[in-house]
Amino acid sequence: MTNDSDPSARVPAGDADPLAETQPVDVPRFAPPPDPRPDTRWAWAGSERGPEAAPWWPAPSSPQPGTASWPAPAAVPTPGAWSSPASSATASWGRGAGGAPTPFADPEPDPEPDPEPDPAPAWVAASPEREPQAASRRRSATGVGTVVAVALLSAVLASSGTALALDASGALTPPAAAVATPQPPVPAAGGSSGTTDDSAAIISAAARLSPAVVKITTSATTTDPFSSGQTDGVGSGIIYDSNGWIVTNHHVVTGADKLTVELKDGRTFQGKVYGIDTLTDLAIVKVDATGLPVASLGSSDSLKVGQLVIAVGSPLGTYSFSVTSGIVSGKGRSITLSTGSTIDNLIQTDAAINPGNSGGPLADASGNVVGIDTAMADGSNGIGFAIPIDIAKPIMAQAVKGEALERPYIGIRYEMINPQVKTAEKLTVDNGALIINDSTTGGSAIATGSPADSAGLKDGDVITAINGMAVDQEHPLNLLLVQFAPKDTIRLTVLRGGRTLTVSVTLGVRPDNLQ
Repeated sequence: MTNDSDPSARVPAGDADPLAETQPVDVPRFAPPPDPRPDTRWAWAGSERGPEAAPWWPAPSSPQPGTASWPAPAAVPTPGAWSSPASSATASWGRGAGGAPTPFADPEPDPEPDPEPDPAPAWVAASPEREPQAASRRRSATGVGTVVAVALLSAVLASSGTALALDASGALTPPAAAVATPQPPVPAAGGSSGTTDDSAAIISAAARLSPAVVKITTSATTTDPFSSGQTDGVGSGIIYDSNGWIVTNHHVVTGADKLTVELKDGRTFQGKVYGIDTLTDLAIVKVDATGLPVASLGSSDSLKVGQLVIAVGSPLGTYSFSVTSGIVSGKGRSITLSTGSTIDNLIQTDAAINPGNSGGPLADASGNVVGIDTAMADGSNGIGFAIPIDIAKPIMAQAVKGEALERPYIGIRYEMINPQVKTAEKLTVDNGALIINDSTTGGSAIATGSPADSAGLKDGDVITAINGMAVDQEHPLNLLLVQFAPKDTIRLTVLRGGRTLTVSVTLGVRPDNLQ
């Protein structure tokens, strides 16, 4: 606030005021209230007042660049000489040359300020030495705004620093919407991974395989006086060579006088039986045709239990080229046929196999043939069997070459080693084929004059490998032997009396009547 009193006015004589020589100054709006006690410390240390009037604190040092300067203190009027309203008597903070805030507030402001403080002498107002003080006061007035600006800038910088720290930590980043990362389906062996995938696989496999599946209708003459003299049968088959070679079941074509082969596209051919397998329930049929669709052959050895499989055939002779699906329920199964013969190493499946499916394919999810449907368990539901394609391949190849269907023969009786056999026979190995005769037949387990007899094999020998291929529950001896042809020479790894031997055996031809 500016004192507008006449600067030429003087203080009455005899009422000497130690602060009378000060000039009128602008008082800030929020200046502190006056201190009723005169204090010579607020007097200026002018040369005219002598050294005794100098303030008690040390002289302030020059302001440093970048710091707030402390303006010269304003003249403090005598009690009752303040023109500021009482409401402005709030504590304010100034700054000295050293930059330290100094309070000027008085807890008890004068309730009756005099609006007309005593003017300073004119010579003081004209004094050139006082001009820096006015300039300092002007700087002080702008210093309040500077302080506010600095405070705002500090707040902004602090907020920015906090925001940067929070952003770096991820606290300001909104959580991303949860996106389910698609996981690749875990395929079952053969390519099956789920219901949708299974359906697609079945559709694709059926479309690929069905053209190479045939319906076989048989006619046979009978002497039964209560029949018409002719019986008909229906089965299925697989075209495996485009020149008319078909594999089917032995029991489908047994005793047939006439074979009619029908393709899915409606074409029909007359067929004839080329040969009968002496080991399994398989037969080869030939038709005079070329350029026929051919089924793709897979591997039964790589099949896994639980793998998706499909069966294609003509169940009951009525529902031609039907497709059913299931899984591999087991491997290495054995069944006894009505003829009394036994078939080993079969694939068990729960895919529906009915009369009419016999001889048809059991295929994997890619449409590759892994087995040939052959039988279903009597009195069961969902228990079917198929001959592994790896067992069928040798005779299929023999037929295409024009050779007789023959199986290799070694001439021994044996029992696959399992924990029970190992314990009972006091063996030192967990796997292999023990040459031993069963208790019902007695005698030696080696047929006289057989390839095994000629090679020097003995009862009690344990065959642990054939040509380096281990003999175990997954790879029984007879399943490994069918990979070879008669007259092939194989190397057997034999354990005898704690010693390991290598025995060479030249395979013979399996007899037709061998059970």
